[in-house]
Amino acid sequence: MYGTVMRAKAKSGSRQAVVAMMGESLDTTGFRATYVLLPDDDEDAVVAGVIFEDQKTYSANAHDPATEVWYGRFRELLEDDPEWTDGEWVSFLSTR
Repeated sequence: MYGTVMRAKAKSGSRQAVVAMMGESLDTTGFRATYVLLPDDDEDAVVAGVIFEDQKTYSANAHDPATEVWYGRFRELLEDDPEWTDGEWVSFLSTR
């Protein structure tokens, strides 16, 4: 699995709109999951993990013109450009 971790600061009062946008386009080829963390200590912070099947499908999505349109709407809700860390996901699941 491949994807990104995003760290962003929403404009005041926009955090829920940012979260809602993270749930769009769930039918994108290769998409597996998005996990959003809302830190307790900052009411405007958003941290998200986005997971794709592999680097090829992640890259195809990142370079899709529709993603650029989405990002334009998304960026309007943020104070600054988000920080992105791309890479391979490794997971450990509970057996309970």
